Amino acid sequence: MVDGENIFAQFKEHSVAEFFKKNQQMLGFSGKVRSLTTVVHEFVTNSIDACEEAGILPDIIVNLEELGEEHYRLTVQDNGPGIPKTHVGKALGQMLAGTKFHRYIQQRGQQGIGASGCCMFSYLTTGKPTKAASCYKGTKYELEVLIDFKSNKPLLNMLSESPTDQHGLTVTSEYKGVKHEQSNKGIFEYLRRTALANPHASITFMDPATGKISLPRSTETIPPKPFEIKPHPLGISPHDLLETSHHYSTEYRKLSSMLQNAFSRVSSGKVEELRRLVPDVDFDKNPAQLTWEDAEKVVKGFQQVKWIAPATDSLVPIGRAQIENSFRNIFSPELVIVTERSPKVYKGGIPFIVEAGIAYGGGIAAAGKQGEVMRFANKVPLLFDTSGCAITETVKNIDWNRYNLKNFDDEPIAVLVNLASVHIPYTGAGKQAVAAEEEVENEIRFAVMEAARGIQRYLSGKRKAHDIATRKKLVERYVEQLSSDLADLSGGKKEKIVKKLNEIIEDKYAKPGAEGDEDEVDDSTRDTKPETTDTGGDE
Repeated sequence: MVDGENIFAQFKEHSVAEFFKKNQQMLGFSGKVRSLTTVVHEFVTNSIDACEEAGILPDIIVNLEELGEEHYRLTVQDNGPGIPKTHVGKALGQMLAGTKFHRYIQQRGQQGIGASGCCMFSYLTTGKPTKAASCYKGTKYELEVLIDFKSNKPLLNMLSESPTDQHGLTVTSEYKGVKHEQSNKGIFEYLRRTALANPHASITFMDPATGKISLPRSTETIPPKPFEIKPHPLGISPHDLLETSHHYSTEYRKLSSMLQNAFSRVSSGKVEELRRLVPDVDFDKNPAQLTWEDAEKVVKGFQQVKWIAPATDSLVPIGRAQIENSFRNIFSPELVIVTERSPKVYKGGIPFIVEAGIAYGGGIAAAGKQGEVMRFANKVPLLFDTSGCAITETVKNIDWNRYNLKNFDDEPIAVLVNLASVHIPYTGAGKQAVAAEEEVENEIRFAVMEAARGIQRYLSGKRKAHDIATRKKLVERYVEQLSSDLADLSGGKKEKIVKKLNEIIEDKYAKPGAEGDEDEVDDSTRDTKPETTDTGGDE
């Protein structure tokens, strides 16, 4: 007989820091090239977010120094607002601590793991702490940061504190067992795509192999600041409702008041409708008294109410003009077509928006881009986990032959897709692939197909122009002989006949007609479904 006491003798509690220490690959630290690019990704993402929240045009410097074989020192410096002294440790040395995880707002990061994960990875590969210099409100704090894995708490060593007129954060850390290379998975490609999706940012990369690389901003306009929104009832589970009720139990005396203030689109009229749909739940009791059974009934009631769609004006896409300008500045393509879909929701209550851009020919081919899918989530490049991403799968499954692109993988074409949302449905903590949510996949498909129609029209017109030029050249070959023969037969002057024949040819081939009209694709799958609206009249 097995002794249960012996089985549980090794029973221990572990912190989230210990979990990720043992499962580094979940944060993107797998593979030498990927690991180093992931570190740059996390720090640069935080820098741009901080600058935008403070209303500052980002100036970011990424300095990579090679210290030995597969050994690098990385310094990322920004001109953001800096981090207060009391928060530097938690921001860099504590998992799931930060300004993002608990907020319902469009942000590049959303878990509060990235920067602290990089500091952890640095210590695990070199045994050295991460150094940080935060210039915040006139004071510069320099310190070293480590993570206490057992307690998931930061360990700080304050180095200096001095007055300054600068602002921003500089983080320096070392890494071993990583690799820097010029590839589509490397640091430069990540930064180039970051500049493409964030044209208001100035990025400088000090590459140990090629020297200084500048990616200047192409616009001086800071994007509108996304604002925090409240959860929509259709995206709420019984546990969410129960947790929210207990959280607001001291602020609101009645469940009805809590619902109207904690969630979006819940009016007094909607509460009355819920009373009728769920008569055995007392909406006048204190939220703290809500039981699991009550929460289940209220959530079922949510599903029966016709709600106004959640607010979508909180979403900030890259923008049509910005994508076009960025493509032209970085790649100088022959043609750029950009489309932006109207906002939608997935899982019933999470707003999102999809924009797509297709760049064709010109500098795309010179940059070595062939059938390339450039994936972004809240303007952040996704370089890894390509095959497991809904963006890649959706783009690849489009019938490109219908758009005069017979072999997508061999064409000089780059397809950009950006998904903006208050909550990106990532497949893992590494935040490199988007999950296959049906509503999201449909919007990606419609956006790319809409842009592809523009490419199709252009290629059809280009092909027709080539055909016309070929026919015209063929006819022009006979002008000289025909004019001589006509002059002999009629007794007229050859020069006048040549001129007249050339006029006839020019008139014949001057107007090729509407470009690509008969080749236009009729996408019967084009989405025309309107947004869900409430006609109850009580909002």
